[in-house]
Formats: sequence, structure tokens, C-alpha cells
Amino acid sequence: MRAGLPSPRWLGALKREWMLYHLGDPAFRFMFDAPPEGEWVSLDCETTGLNVRTDEIVSIGAVRIVGNRIMTSERLELLVRPERGVSAESVRIHRLRERDLAQGLPIDEALKQLMRFIGSRPLVGYYLEFDLAMLNRALFPMLGQGLPQPAIEVSSLYYDYKFRQLPAYQQQANAPIDLRFATLMGDLGLPVRDAHDAVNDAVMAALAFIKLRHLQRH
Repeated sequence: MRAGLPSPRWLGALKREWMLYHLGDPAFRFMFDAPPEGEWVSLDCETTGLNVRTDEIVSIGAVRIVGNRIMTSERLELLVRPERGVSAESVRIHRLRERDLAQGLPIDEALKQLMRFIGSRPLVGYYLEFDLAMLNRALFPMLGQGLPQPAIEVSSLYYDYKFRQLPAYQQQANAPIDLRFATLMGDLGLPVRDAHDAVNDAVMAALAFIKLRHLQRH
């Protein structure tokens, strides 16, 4: 680091203080605490579509990871009542009908339960960027910001793992790597549950995360 430049740790602390100062609800300051060592939360959302500006969340699934264990007995499984209903196309994907969601939680209450479940743990998921975009859009009116926890993308971990296995000439040519979830799970020798169920998807992402961490260490 060049003399006179702030350290990354100092910049991180400054960002944390700025976010805490602008936090819309101080009841959720705990999300900025130091995370429990060796713990993560695997997260997935089902939505009415793929437009992060107009579509809505209809279910949230999350499981805690402690070391190499998935704490399925402590999972979070929430149905969320959308404001604009669900289309026939989205029902075909996640199999949640309007009558199934009629008794779901309002999105604000679902988000409060999710934040308490996560605490300050880093987040894990497969194509997590989309889920976080959906959650953060809904969170912004409440907090004035999105979730502050670090995010770990399973497909990126898998890409790095496969890239290291390529011969040098393929690395230099940026040979394509199949990042489809079924391919990833099959290549890692992991069981596949029914897709488009938020808890099932969160559990599968957690399995892949644990396996890829093991492969990185060995």
C-alpha cells in the first residue's frame, strides 16, 4: 500500500459507519455486528417474474450453515402476499397460486423476519445478485439501503474451481464453463431437489458452497 493512502480496513470501517448513520430503522443495527465465525446463511427467493423493477417476491427460503453442516431444522420458510397477484406463467414455475399466497405475510413483515434470521452472517446463493436486487428494492423504503452482509456467489466459486482445472491454453482462451445449476450439482456429485422451491434451492446452494469450500482446501 502506498504511503498516505487509507487502508482497505479503514475504508471498510468508514463505510460501515456511514451505513449505520443512514440506517432507516436502528432496530436492525445488529446486521452490522461481526458475524459468528464459520457461519453463513444460504438464501433464495421465488418471484412473480424476472423484472427487478416491477415483479414481486412470493416466497423466501433460507438455511443457516455452521461449518460443514446445514441446519435444516432451523430453516426459514416464508410465503409473501404479492400486491398485484401472480400470472399463470409464474405459477407454472414455482407452483404457488394466488389462494396459496392469500395468507402470506406482507413483504415488510417477511423482510423483518428474514433480517432477524440472517443477523450479520454472510449470504450464500446461486445467482444471488437477482435475489438481493429483489430484496433490496423492497427493503429500501424501510432501511434506506439494502442488506449490508457480504454475498458469496456459488456459481463464481464453481467457475474458479473449474477454471483452475483447465489446461493453460484453455485458460488463456477463456474457454467457456457451463454454470447451469443442474450441471454444477451433477459435476460436484450432489443430490438435486425439486427446483423453484425457495427452501430447496437454498439447501442445494448450501450443499454446493460446502463442497466447493472443501475442494478449495484440498
